[in-house]
Amino acid sequence: MGNQFLAKLFSTHIGIDLGTANCLVYVRDNGIVLNEPSVVAIKESTRETLAVGADAKSMLGKTPGNIRAIRPMKDGVIADFEITEEMLRYFIQKAIRAVPWTKRLLHPRVLVAVPSGITEVENRAVKDSAKRAGAGEVVLVEEPMAAAVGVGLPVAEPAGSMIIDIGGGTTEVAVISLSGIVAAKSVRVGGDELDDAVVQHLRKTYNLMVGPLSAEQIKIRLGSAYPVKDNEALDVKGLDMVSRVPKTVRVTAAEIRLALQEPITTIVEAVRATLERCPPDLAADLIDRGIMLAGGGALLCGLDKLITEETGLPVFVSEEPLNAVAKGTGVMLQEDSIWSA
Repeated sequence: MGNQFLAKLFSTHIGIDLGTANCLVYVRDNGIVLNEPSVVAIKESTRETLAVGADAKSMLGKTPGNIRAIRPMKDGVIADFEITEEMLRYFIQKAIRAVPWTKRLLHPRVLVAVPSGITEVENRAVKDSAKRAGAGEVVLVEEPMAAAVGVGLPVAEPAGSMIIDIGGGTTEVAVISLSGIVAAKSVRVGGDELDDAVVQHLRKTYNLMVGPLSAEQIKIRLGSAYPVKDNEALDVKGLDMVSRVPKTVRVTAAEIRLALQEPITTIVEAVRATLERCPPDLAADLIDRGIMLAGGGALLCGLDKLITEETGLPVFVSEEPLNAVAKGTGVMLQEDSIWSA
């Protein structure tokens, strides 16, 4: 009890949405204090960190030979332990600056949201990286639960609530009741795969090479899961793979929609698989309550319409889909029961 009281008084309580594409940090009583890309720029020869977050992302695909911009998270889990640790240290220290000095006397207590499908080894890696980055106590929470809490679903009720959280590296689908996950499916498909589908389409169709930042912009401008804006078009600049000189091609929304079909189908199949594993009484609740979409992928035009067509259930896009998981950790940080100490 004494340790709990001291921790409450003299340490910062931080919730982290450690995403493949972006990292959001929530500080108790302060809200979301940080939202930056999960990118680190390092010096190749010494592995010295040169930039983290937004500064590092602006270097993606544009660095000279001795500098490399790395995304240390892949498919929602740590791909590069050392770099992830550096990134976490930077984000935790930056977050702590937002709190009074009295809250900096003890190591921060950190709640990290992780994909529901990760292994015990991957769980341990996240905890170890957070501790080496300066955290005191570290607790992990499953992303779909955090997202459901963040969008305001009544997770504690004895009734079914369904969430689809589409991040950069993973899509988490879960049916929740009585504060527990009843049925879930985690697939390692998200915004990154959608971007890659755009890159591959332009390469195969036009012999045009574009970088990840350009592909992401094309997806945002033209991407859709349903034929709602097929007539729109965009001039895309890139490098001709044959002549090796820059060129511009005109790309339509209809062809981008077709290019995105494979990863989108994987997401829809994950939704179907979760519904199939859902107990009948909870499935019946979903007819009235519907499905909630969260994460950056929820912003893909027409995705709600497609899922409604495929499942027959109403689908809603949450108000702030990108902040859902971080906000959920914020709500959970108010509950002292999450800490084991």
